Amino acid sequence: MSGYDINRVLKSLGWLVGNPSFGSLYPALHALQEDGLVTVDVDNRERKPSRKIYSITDAGTQTLRQWIDQPAGPHASTKAFVMRLILADSYSYAGLIGQLHQRRAQVAAQRTALEQTATTQDGKRGLGQQMALEYGLALANTELAWLDSALERLLKRPLATED
Repeated sequence: MSGYDINRVLKSLGWLVGNPSFGSLYPALHALQEDGLVTVDVDNRERKPSRKIYSITDAGTQTLRQWIDQPAGPHASTKAFVMRLILADSYSYAGLIGQLHQRRAQVAAQRTALEQTATTQDGKRGLGQQMALEYGLALANTELAWLDSALERLLKRPLATED
């Protein structure tokens, strides 16, 4: 993909992952190239500006797999989880299911903590704090429902399609 194409994909999910600027994207792509993790080819087009097309190298694929195989950590952000979802095509079938189970456990623990906060501080919060707590619980419940649905869908897939 070109830097422009990468930026467009990330901007389409901007509210989930942030909106990278070209001023941060291109230095990151150059650093990946310097580290041998991507290559760049120039696509010279007639009557249009040339485009730099970035492709992952074998070393880049290996580095990506190492990152994917690492647990996300108990306090991984939604942004980090969504970035892992964007790269789901790089996971094995079992790896993707493992990532979803890990996220489910993390969100369930967060929901439990929010529920405990709701019961222990009942009546001791201002309106804004109460609304924030309710918002957090709604997000946790919605994400858990989505995770359960995604896991159910994946677990129904025939194993013959596994990479």
